[in-house]
This record gives sequence, structure tokens and C-alpha cells, in this order.
Amino acid sequence: MGSCENEHANGNGDDHQQQEQDSISPNPLIQDYVAKNIPVLSRNKRAAVLICIFGGQDGDVALPGGKMDEGDADDCATALREATEEIGLDPGLVRVVANLDPFISSNLLTVVPVVGVLTRVEDFKPVLNEDEVDAIFDAPLEMFLQEDQHKCIEKEWGGLKYACHVFELETEQGNFVVGGLTASILIQAASIIYKRSPAFNQSLQDFSQLQWALAPANQVVVDMEDGPGPGGSDVG
Repeated sequence: MGSCENEHANGNGDDHQQQEQDSISPNPLIQDYVAKNIPVLSRNKRAAVLICIFGGQDGDVALPGGKMDEGDADDCATALREATEEIGLDPGLVRVVANLDPFISSNLLTVVPVVGVLTRVEDFKPVLNEDEVDAIFDAPLEMFLQEDQHKCIEKEWGGLKYACHVFELETEQGNFVVGGLTASILIQAASIIYKRSPAFNQSLQDFSQLQWALAPANQVVVDMEDGPGPGGSDVG
């Protein structure tokens, strides 16, 4: 969760920026599903990451994130706090637009992607926290829907097979591999933002999809003192 992968929003001009804002508007179906079906889990098994989008030719998406702290009001608060700690992002610069469907990590944390728009790009000056973040780099968001740099590694968990998506890319900052949970989150985000499915085969479930399929709703651990589930005040 410590590493941070960034990718650009493509294109420029007023028309594109309007299209981009339309494409990342909150999805009422997702918000309604999360509000009704996803409870707040015990805080020691919950985490959030921030998908922070900003437009224009040099726009990026960042995925800082980590486990929920006792002082975090909700998933949005967790994601914004981690963004401040890891890359120096001022929460006041971010307009949160939606929470995406939660994922389950390999250590069985429930991870909620929080989508936000960086409203004033020029005011964001990244500060790398070397204790928590390995690198900051750029990659096209649309890349996570394309087959060119994608490969699928078949793995096993409890005797069941699942897909580990991997993307290899070359940037000015060096060569990087985006895989596992981060890749799955970005595939979902890109699919929603660009409103299309990936070009590559997704017949084999990834780890998170496998875990959701195996775990009935009545086995989800709920901490009732944590308050209402996501999809309420934490969706801007």
C-alpha cells in the first residue's frame, strides 16, 4: 500500500475537460449498492486508497492509501489522510466524487477506492514520504484497459485459481510493474471512467473477486460502533 502509481488523464481542451467531469460523476447505482450492502467493517481490517484525478495533458492519478485509523470518520477520511502522509497532498485540493466497490487484499483487508478530482493542479507540489512510498510515476489511465502491456499470471489460493493482472511500463522515471491489487483497482476505475470493458480476457476472477464469491454476506465482520456504512456523507 506504500507505493504510489500515477497515470494521466488523456487529451486537453475545454470539451475534453467537460467530458472528463461527466465521466467521473458519481455513479448512483454504485452509491446505492454500497450504502445498502457494505457495512463498516472492523477498523483493523479496513483500508482505503485515493484515486486522485486531474485533467489536462499532464493530469495524473495517484493511489496513496492505507489502513483506517481510529480517528478516521470514514473511508474518504482514510484515503485523504494517507494521501497527505505519503505524497503531501492537501485534502482541501481534492473534491471527492465517489467510492468504488470495495476490494479484498491478499492479507484479507477490505480496501475501498475513493475517487477524487484535484481541482487546482498548479497548487499541488508532491512531497515523497520515503518511509512509506517507493516512487511516484506517470502512466496513461487508459492503459489499464488495453492488451498491449497487460499480462495475466495464474495463481492459486486454497486450491482455487485466480488471476493476477500485471502491467509493465517504461516512463521517464524508470521502468515499473503495476500488479495485484493496484492493477485490479485501476482496471475497475478505468472501466467506469471510460465506460467500456478491458480489451483483455477476464474470464478468470482476480483475488478480490474470488474472496467476495467465497464469503457470504452474513460472514462479514461488522463493528456496530463504527457507525453507518460508506455511501452516505463520505461520497461528495
